Amino acid sequence: MFRVGSIFIPVTNLEKAINWYETNLNIKLIDRWEGGAGFYLSTGPTQLALVQVKNQQATEFETILGQSNGYFNFLVEDIEAAYIHLTNAGVKATDIKDFGGMKFFDFFDLDGNPFCVVNEVEGSPYHTENIRRMQENR
Repeated sequence: MFRVGSIFIPVTNLEKAINWYETNLNIKLIDRWEGGAGFYLSTGPTQLALVQVKNQQATEFETILGQSNGYFNFLVEDIEAAYIHLTNAGVKATDIKDFGGMKFFDFFDLDGNPFCVVNEVEGSPYHTENIRRMQENR
């Protein structure tokens, strides 16, 4: 019944952000409106929107363990290729880390918004194929 439609990202300079996101994330413009722009990703139905704000906004929260956590992540098949793509473009990124077979790294946009990139682990209950099977069998 429900699915994620759009993810909204606060940016302080819409024009610069549009160029940065199109260049670094290879997203494509759907439409613009006063103070914002909507995009689609190369795969999947979820859309991404940039919304101009006056001041930087919090785009992460703190867990009970005191760790920062974003509200969403980007899923990639080849995390090393994604990392090389971003770092070769001069995007600030953390090193790739391993968490029980799942690899991940964080990168930051022009406003310092942090984003996590993860790969899928075969056999994980969160793997796309496992989720698809659960959806089909409900």
